[in-house]
Amino acid sequence: MKTKTLKKNKVNVVTLGCSKNIFDSEVMMAQLKANQFDVEHESEQDDAEIVIINTCGFIDNAKQESIDTIIRYAEAKADGLVDKVYVTGCLSERYKDDLEKEIPEVDAFFGTRDLPRLLKTLKADYKHELVGERLLTTPNHYAYFKIAEGCDRPCSFCAIPLMRGKHQSTPIEDLVAQAKGLAEKGVKELMLIAQDLTYYGLDLYKKRALGDLINRLADIEGIEWIRLHYAFPSGFPMDVLDVMRERENVCNYLDMPLQHGSTKILQAMRRGITREKTEELIAQIREKVPGIALRTTLIAGYPGETEADFQEMYDFVKNSKFDRLGIFAYSHEENTHAFSFKDDVAAKIKKQRTDAIMELQSGISYDLNQLKVGNTYNVLFDRVEGDYFIGRTEFDSPEVDNEVLVKKSDGYVRLGDFSKVLIHQADHYDLYGKLI
Repeated sequence: MKTKTLKKNKVNVVTLGCSKNIFDSEVMMAQLKANQFDVEHESEQDDAEIVIINTCGFIDNAKQESIDTIIRYAEAKADGLVDKVYVTGCLSERYKDDLEKEIPEVDAFFGTRDLPRLLKTLKADYKHELVGERLLTTPNHYAYFKIAEGCDRPCSFCAIPLMRGKHQSTPIEDLVAQAKGLAEKGVKELMLIAQDLTYYGLDLYKKRALGDLINRLADIEGIEWIRLHYAFPSGFPMDVLDVMRERENVCNYLDMPLQHGSTKILQAMRRGITREKTEELIAQIREKVPGIALRTTLIAGYPGETEADFQEMYDFVKNSKFDRLGIFAYSHEENTHAFSFKDDVAAKIKKQRTDAIMELQSGISYDLNQLKVGNTYNVLFDRVEGDYFIGRTEFDSPEVDNEVLVKKSDGYVRLGDFSKVLIHQADHYDLYGKLI
């Protein structure tokens, strides 16, 4: 029995997982809106007739969150609180048959490249003239900007190619047109994302063309920050660093997941690089772009990782002094190369190792932040929270990095605008400043 009135033709899109999923949801929402649907992202009202869940299938925790969310809305449908439930995205791409058997309340499951089929199911047309159009779920002044889909890398632990397919670069002209459209709507910051940014262009132009793309994007009026996420270390195109150094609106920031600090484990992971080559690359990056903020991601507990291997990674982090760092416990994923190995590091040990790295990184982050005290930075303000305006420097990406807090009582800033801020205090992950 229905306990409340559902709004007909209202769609609630729920997004789980990474920034690439956020991008996909925004594209889907633009298509739905063009087909006269009333679309909301993660609606607080919970009164939509239709719910579309864009799932993540990356690692165990993400998969469980996706499954829990599907079950929540399947139960809501059974209670008459939702009329239709559709599931799309990575988990659905990878486990469609299993999910259909386990959760029959879901009306249909779709893969990562099934948007036209999903729209057809909703009796909507895929509007080709809308390619590049999105309904932003982020604040209006920044946007995730996907430049390629899929991945050709052979990393042993990763299921992304199973869910996203082979690498496909989006042509430069198309991306420039998309970026101009975003700039006209007030977007000031583009965060370039792909499973592997540095592979960009090899399929279309037979060369690595990330530097060419960034140069073209940097020419667009209104784009004040361009930020690079998810670069692969092996075969890194060094000309990108020249562009970063020469173009003022390209942030001195690079997110480069390195995954481990032991050559033995890197080789087992099929990363195509050694610890020594990695350290050499880091030194070259820092030499070419002095003051660059380096973010990385690591994995603890890969099959066969001994205490000595972990210690090598610990020392690597200690010596490298990354500005930003995250670490995952290894997740044993079906149909990956590593799934044939025994998952022989206990969950308890994995957690101890991730905790140890994060404690080390917390101290590194604190020390690096103390060096910022007394300096003035250009800060882009994202939101208001409690007594503070909260923003970021060029060295920080939303959600995952440091933030700059300015007391509201010290002056006024408009969200989405830049202001000069003098840093007077710092802790492990936040900077406190005054407006200049």
